[in-house]
Amino acid sequence: MVVMKRWLAILALAAAPSWAAEKKLFDGTDIAGWVRMPRHEGLPADQKPGFVLRNGLLETVPDAPEDDLWYTAGKIGNATLRVVYKFSAPDANSGVFIRIPYEPKSEDDAINKGIEVQIQDSADDYHCTGVLYSMTEAKARPYKPAGEWNTLEIELRGPRTVVKLNGVVVTDYDGVAPVPPKKGQYEPDRGPRPDEGYIAIQHHGGAPTLWFKEITLIQ
Repeated sequence: MVVMKRWLAILALAAAPSWAAEKKLFDGTDIAGWVRMPRHEGLPADQKPGFVLRNGLLETVPDAPEDDLWYTAGKIGNATLRVVYKFSAPDANSGVFIRIPYEPKSEDDAINKGIEVQIQDSADDYHCTGVLYSMTEAKARPYKPAGEWNTLEIELRGPRTVVKLNGVVVTDYDGVAPVPPKKGQYEPDRGPRPDEGYIAIQHHGGAPTLWFKEITLIQ
């Protein structure tokens, strides 16, 4: 009986789920590993930055030119990104780029070769928070109002992308199903995206402010 109990205990430990490993890509102390990515190649190095680190938060600069920060440490796939943010007004415009196939030299690389997970709560259901910008329609709009923290979870599993906002699924895209055709220059080129790629965060300009408190990689 004692031997059987020991074996049952061993089997239970073997069947228990392992804890996911978490890595802070931004924890409020610095922006190590993050590099500015100008919208177009050739912009001056002294262009006013779109992001500043203030009071432990990554903060967008109101009315600064469009600006982006991309994470240089390596490509990300088969993992989940957790992004905790808040905004000063619902028309604040930002996003999280994923699946960028090569080191981006401009935002055009990120938009047209990767995917933007949109952050903006005043747009329609193809351009609002949690969708793959202009390619998927929101299943829900569970965002919290201006001034409150929102948690965006972006799960990458092979070509599939699942986006949750505050625990509610907004997007579940298999990576191969047809998407609406491109309507204008502002929308990304259509076509397949890689299973893994670089990530970036966007400041689209404008008067409202966004604050990022945490960017975490979960594997």
